[in-house]
Amino acid sequence: MENETLNVKGMSCGHCVKSVEGSVGELQGVDQVIVNLEDGQVTVSFDNGLVTLEKIKETIDDQGYEVE
Repeated sequence: MENETLNVKGMSCGHCVKSVEGSVGELQGVDQVIVNLEDGQVTVSFDNGLVTLEKIKETIDDQGYEVE
């Protein structure tokens, strides 16, 4: 398992947290998603043999947030 912490712009409320956690958490190979709303960060634990970091970033972008 790999762990990555991403800086994400545009998250401002509980709905944002649920949106990111839900969409990223549904990806095959993602073990855990932790959103820190205050710091604007998303930490993801994933199996890079099943899902790429790029796919995770795309999924966050698709929810309307910007991965820096």
